[in-house]
Amino acid sequence: MSSMLFTPYEVRGVRFRNRIVMSPMCMYSCEKRDGKVTPWHITHYASRAAGGVGLIVLEATAVVPEGRISNEDLGVWSDEHISGLRDVADACRAAGARIGIQLAHAGRKSRADGRIVGPSAVPFDGTYRTPEEMSERDIAEAVAAFRDGVVRAKAAGFDVVEIHAAHGYLLNEFLSPLANRRTDGYGGSRENRFRMLGETILAVRAAWDGPLFVRLSLNEYAEGGNATEDFVYFAREAKALGADLIDCSSGGVVPARVEAYPGYQVPYAETIRREADIAVGAVGLIEEPAFAEHLIRAGRADLVFLGRELLRNPYWPQHAAKALKAELPIPKQYERGWT
Repeated sequence: MSSMLFTPYEVRGVRFRNRIVMSPMCMYSCEKRDGKVTPWHITHYASRAAGGVGLIVLEATAVVPEGRISNEDLGVWSDEHISGLRDVADACRAAGARIGIQLAHAGRKSRADGRIVGPSAVPFDGTYRTPEEMSERDIAEAVAAFRDGVVRAKAAGFDVVEIHAAHGYLLNEFLSPLANRRTDGYGGSRENRFRMLGETILAVRAAWDGPLFVRLSLNEYAEGGNATEDFVYFAREAKALGADLIDCSSGGVVPARVEAYPGYQVPYAETIRREADIAVGAVGLIEEPAFAEHLIRAGRADLVFLGRELLRNPYWPQHAAKALKAELPIPKQYERGWT
């Protein structure tokens, strides 16, 4: 019986060699606090490509300077970032992987220098600054920044774009009644709370005809937050506007204790896949090859996103292929180590 984890996956004409995705993880490695790629980034990402990952999604990359999670985060707010980002994309493709970029704005959870904004003037907790409530002009400028970011990502040669609307960052803040206390057209009903994300998807899609993923937090772990039917609505609307896949995560919009265990977020992916009829990626302490294989074979997910496991073992796909008796071409430079 052949492995399904190692079957190709194709979306909008872009083909991944397998269903294994490197999940976006901040590296806090921009030494000059300028958002530019360093040699570390190229080494870090290209090594996972050589290890056999099908798609690598770059860490949260800020569309404006004040939208960084930290001062050491990557940026795509300037044309000066394009060259370095292209170097990462080229290095990963040379090793056989497709390359994606996660466009992000940290909103009220930014620890970077500069102005802090959010849907409402409500801080994440007592350790964060109180954000300024965004005006409609601020919102329009942020949406335009996502559009401009994807234009630069396209110039840098990326294959996939992911919009970060999870983990309590700006777009997630607008989605959640726990952070969004507005009374205008961007607050109140779930339709209004979705409005900024919807405008962002439309703006990005107008400039990008390739694969488009959206990362959502599908459990807020707090009373008064979104319910399952709200998340299904968000996913359906995202699909209608041009999203191809929902990257299914959870948490982050308010402080909360989460009991994490292998596959703890998979049920959210299953629900979205079934109820919103859209492809999904499952993420969350997925470590064992047999479990990753099960998720694809059982139809619980279309792609498997690995985070910390790929930090520990850049060659996890090679080990998984061996365990599952699957074929995954080994870089010729490493063949002696696998025979």
